[in-house]
Amino acid sequence: MIVIWMTTIIPNAKPPPCDTLTTNCSSPTTGQYAFLVLGFILLAIGGGGTRPCSQVFGADQVNVGNTANNKNRLEIFLNWYYMFSCVSIIIALTVIVYIQEHLGWMIGFGVPVVLMFLATLSFLLASPFYVKVKGNTNLLTGLVQVIVAAFLNRKINLSDPELSSQYYHEKDSAVTVPSDKLRFLNKSCIIQDTERDIRPDGLARNPWRLCRVEDVEGLKAFLRVIPMWSAGIMISVNTSGSPFGLLLTRTMDRHIGPKFEIPAASFGTFVILVIGIWIPLYDRVLLPVASKIRGKQVTLSVKLRIGLGLFFSFMSILTSGMVESIRRQRAIDGGFENDPLAVIHMSAFWTVPHSIFGGIAEAFFVIGQTEFFYTELPMNMLSIAGSIFGLGTTFGSLIASFILNLVDSFTKSEGNDGWMANNVNKGHYDYYYYLLASINLLNLVYYVYCSCAYGPTKVEQMSKEVIEKETDEASPLLMESGNFWTTD
Repeated sequence: MIVIWMTTIIPNAKPPPCDTLTTNCSSPTTGQYAFLVLGFILLAIGGGGTRPCSQVFGADQVNVGNTANNKNRLEIFLNWYYMFSCVSIIIALTVIVYIQEHLGWMIGFGVPVVLMFLATLSFLLASPFYVKVKGNTNLLTGLVQVIVAAFLNRKINLSDPELSSQYYHEKDSAVTVPSDKLRFLNKSCIIQDTERDIRPDGLARNPWRLCRVEDVEGLKAFLRVIPMWSAGIMISVNTSGSPFGLLLTRTMDRHIGPKFEIPAASFGTFVILVIGIWIPLYDRVLLPVASKIRGKQVTLSVKLRIGLGLFFSFMSILTSGMVESIRRQRAIDGGFENDPLAVIHMSAFWTVPHSIFGGIAEAFFVIGQTEFFYTELPMNMLSIAGSIFGLGTTFGSLIASFILNLVDSFTKSEGNDGWMANNVNKGHYDYYYYLLASINLLNLVYYVYCSCAYGPTKVEQMSKEVIEKETDEASPLLMESGNFWTTD
């Protein structure tokens, strides 16, 4: 941000000012371009470091231990983290933009620089009080070693009782025996010959043939969450594949009263506003009321929240298609078929239900999937959890572009502009929305299958164990109170 800010302060870091309407302005020099690009690169590097890790680091502060109560605190933290992220976006799109437009770019970029400096300073001052989980510097290498070792040891017979009882693991490790899921990977941690495989200091002689149980279970956990992660890509497809809201909203009546007109681009902030309203409503009103009615704490499982997010995302796209069908028909009935810029007699607030469904979808899905990754993956893989979430957004954008180009090429013909015509009144953007809704519905079915195949999460298993333990402890008391004791 400092480099970008300097482009507004140093005169030689930018082209000389000019009136673009009356004169031919000089282009930036190579050095000026390079200085600006340097700022963007540094900004991207900083964002790539903080975005995947800040949420995980914050969760480490509230998730000390492995109890059900800590998991509830984790859900609360993720809810409020995401809500404040939305608040920051709203401030950036309103307050910061206002400062830039009315007070100039120097102050407009200077304010974020000051805020980032204060944030960095506060982080450094509070650093001694933070919980810091030691990372694994060889994480990716360890995962690859498990795959290689499993292949090299592919001839091992897992049913051999002598081999199946000898597993390589660290001292004082909580995981000493691999799980039965994805059993073929267990071959990578079996000690076949102690003298040949283990050094005198207890370490493996060749980590590419013998891996720790911890690494095996880490790779298993990562592979198991991939199908669940892939089902969530459709959320990003919906966000990236429906950029036409601005084009369609511009043709609708955006007035509040006789004089004030909401800019078409501002309707995109309704999604963020819904998220900011829904999260505290869900966390502070709906869940406490439900808990009071049932007489015990009520929470929604992460898999259910992810599924609800996908369902509301489907409803958001379906609603967009229905609204566009009505808008297009009204434009044609009004004689505006050949005038894509004409404003029809239809309020732009018809698009608000789409924003409501979309906001609730993001609130359920993003928080649910983040918590799912955090609770299911080992502690040393949590930074990867944040990274694959961003990777899903990238894949979603690429898939959305592919679908868009495919639809445009298949629906175009001689004398027909196709569904994605430049004239929104001649095209069929409603059909495109319905196509996305159909894909979303199939994706929802796919997610249900993946969720059932995944089985219970760690939190669900923990809750089940707690309930069984409480039931076992309460059984003698119930028998005594019910006169089930017999005496001679």
